[in-house]
Amino acid sequence: MPALKPTSFTARITWLGHVPSRVASLRAVSAQAVEVTLNGFPDEDHGGPPRPSCVRVRSQYTPGTEIRNTRQLSILSAEELAQTAASMGLDGIDPAWVGASIVIKGIPDFTQVPPASRLMSERGVGIAIDIENRPCIFPGKEIEEEAHGFGKLYKPAAKGRRGVTAWVEHGGQLAVGDVLTLHVPDQPVWPHLEAARAG
Repeated sequence: MPALKPTSFTARITWLGHVPSRVASLRAVSAQAVEVTLNGFPDEDHGGPPRPSCVRVRSQYTPGTEIRNTRQLSILSAEELAQTAASMGLDGIDPAWVGASIVIKGIPDFTQVPPASRLMSERGVGIAIDIENRPCIFPGKEIEEEAHGFGKLYKPAAKGRRGVTAWVEHGGQLAVGDVLTLHVPDQPVWPHLEAARAG
């Protein structure tokens, strides 16, 4: 029996990009189309099969421990990006400033989609969603360069709206304008979730 259920929720890709060097900057470079592989996006500094562990998994690993890379991509929704900008008092936020890989439009409350969901393209590209991408200070530094005085507003404004981290399950071409269909795990919410989080 299939464990992932196709849904009626679809989204259109409005932006694609990659981060050439995390050391230099979180800023992404935009593209109209990308040839995706199991390593992620070409020339993406977050790509590859392994990655060094970071703050997201500091309760599990010492920082810098080599782990499986489930953070090849950063996916945001255009709607949540606009909400974040409005909360900050900005007209908009360029996806490049926040190191986006993919920006989509059409799935409500995208940051809260279930972990292990998939975004499937019409050409068969499969993107597996890992977890919520918690806001950090690095996008704020890029925003500060473009809009002085606004950088420090990013982290609180983006809470719950920063999108998700993800990895490539099946490669192929993605292009701006492509439609992605959301597939979600066919699994009930664990009844002990709140107790586990409280503990």
